[in-house]
Amino acid sequence: MEEVTMSGGLFVVLLLAVLVLVVIAKTAVVVPQQSAYVVERLGKYAATLDAGFHILLPFIDRIRYKHSLKETAIDIPEQVCITRDNVQVSVDGILYLKVLNPQRASYGISDYNFALIQLGQTTLRSEIGKIELDRTFEERTNINIQVVNELDKASDPWGVKVLRYEIKNITPPRACWMRWKSRCARSGKSAR
Repeated sequence: MEEVTMSGGLFVVLLLAVLVLVVIAKTAVVVPQQSAYVVERLGKYAATLDAGFHILLPFIDRIRYKHSLKETAIDIPEQVCITRDNVQVSVDGILYLKVLNPQRASYGISDYNFALIQLGQTTLRSEIGKIELDRTFEERTNINIQVVNELDKASDPWGVKVLRYEIKNITPPRACWMRWKSRCARSGKSAR
């Protein structure tokens, strides 16, 4: 009889110890440097936790979103753009961004990376469409600046800052490339 009460008491102590560990795990949060965690209290935004140690209300507070505050690079996939002189070129790029407001990045849009890729592609098509094929290489810097300006305006309500956009490759059709090379050879310039 005494053994049964001892094992029952041991079971209760172990159960309480596990419960205490679960409560501590739910309440103690360490946010790494250059990170921010968005906390919801009963399903509603409560706070944004910066780097360091934080205590949450167990079973009431929940970390809903985790954001890196570091600069991030997003690859913009290759796409076909039509220049002002009606030539199709393939263009791809890379976009650099940073989360400045974790609350707006969490609730302002469902997926800011996807949205910025889509906006980057459409803005790039628009900018390439304003210039002739022969000027696409020399206008790269201006195109990059225009894309950044447009994306930065659009992403401001999302708490995201677009820092840079770089065109990686501009690939004209093979026939245009060969004509361009021969024209450069005749004029004494080098084709890239």
